[in-house]
Amino acid sequence: MNKKIIYIIPLIFLLSLASKNKKFDRFIEEELPYLKALYLDIHQNPEISLMEKETSIKLANELRKVGFEVEENFGGYGVVGIMKNGKGPTILYRTDMDALPMEEKTGLPYASKVITKNFDGNDVGTMHSCGHDMHMAVWTGTARALVERKDEWNGTIMMIGQPAEEIGAGAAMMLKAGLYDKFPVPDYGIALHSSPTIQSGKVGFGKGYIMANTESVDIKIFGQGSHGAAPHMSIDPIVTASVIVMELQTIVSRNINPIDDAVITVGSIKGGTKHNIIPDEVDLQLTIRTYKEEVRNLIHKRIKEICDGVAASMGLDESRYPKIILPESFTPANYNDEELIDLMTNVSNSIVGEENIVVTEPQMVGEDFARYGSTKENIPTAMYWLGTVPKERMDKYNSGEYALPGLHSPYYYPDIENSITTGVKVSTESLIKLFNK
Repeated sequence: MNKKIIYIIPLIFLLSLASKNKKFDRFIEEELPYLKALYLDIHQNPEISLMEKETSIKLANELRKVGFEVEENFGGYGVVGIMKNGKGPTILYRTDMDALPMEEKTGLPYASKVITKNFDGNDVGTMHSCGHDMHMAVWTGTARALVERKDEWNGTIMMIGQPAEEIGAGAAMMLKAGLYDKFPVPDYGIALHSSPTIQSGKVGFGKGYIMANTESVDIKIFGQGSHGAAPHMSIDPIVTASVIVMELQTIVSRNINPIDDAVITVGSIKGGTKHNIIPDEVDLQLTIRTYKEEVRNLIHKRIKEICDGVAASMGLDESRYPKIILPESFTPANYNDEELIDLMTNVSNSIVGEENIVVTEPQMVGEDFARYGSTKENIPTAMYWLGTVPKERMDKYNSGEYALPGLHSPYYYPDIENSITTGVKVSTESLIKLFNK
């Protein structure tokens, strides 16, 4: 073959690719006002877990506008949108929808002023302080982009609008409702999460475990009450609880292999009513974070052994040993499939540039997206971090002038336009690449 022809073929390919990229850039530029308006609407009208009625209606309508088959109220207020586009893989793309019961303190002109009555009947401020409003805007933009570029991919896209992520319940609710029975079982699943530490325009990727198993454990400690001036007549549950709290710290430091990650935090200790009364009972509330199931099971075992041992040493009868209440369910650890992360990283290199790719470390926060991949079907899943910090805030942070607010902070807010643009580009291009894999 003529060498000129050999050189011309790659050149034609590169020119074609550049043309497609420019066309897609123009599309997103034209879509941005619409997606920004949607973001602001969702941000100003947040709904807490299990109350996402209006939010789910909005997302369902967005999918219907561009031709998806949509089912609403699936596993609570869950939304499932299906678009079949010929033969090919089925890919799940999830967004979460719920906000948090907290007052927004950003001072922004579009700040949420919503007051919600929670399930206890109390009035609480309501805010998208975990970035789910951004997740939904990018998710919607990605759905619209996939429709615009239907000639570039083949397969089935399953768009999931999930409720109740903040309480770790929504994914389980949708799966229990028969997500993989009624709809195609996906070959892959992806999602994104807003990052409060990565600058907008950048994205973060981590392989393997990126988020932890999370579970809440309650311990009721019994004793024998007495007058505070006659402690010798008591078996003081406050002292018992104090010893247990300290002994629990040895589980991670002395029982867990140092190369395995684990956290045991006692977040609450409650007991007693008055200065001079030794109570009968004390309640502890714990949060436990792990990656490996065997580590989680070891922690459960050691909690019981420590509680029983301390109670025995205090002279309690076995019938009065602490009552340990383990959760019926927990949020499993998120594991990023290495092949998926490699694909998404390579795609992102061409979109945002290698200099804007951040290699992220595992975190002990939890996210129930893992459930979509941890069923018997064992679906490969991956979640990436979308940078959302405005450049001016990041510059102040880097110079030591400013402390970045984290997720679940009343002061957190994203760089709207840059975050949406980057998220739609990365999600869309990653999905198309995965469809054509």
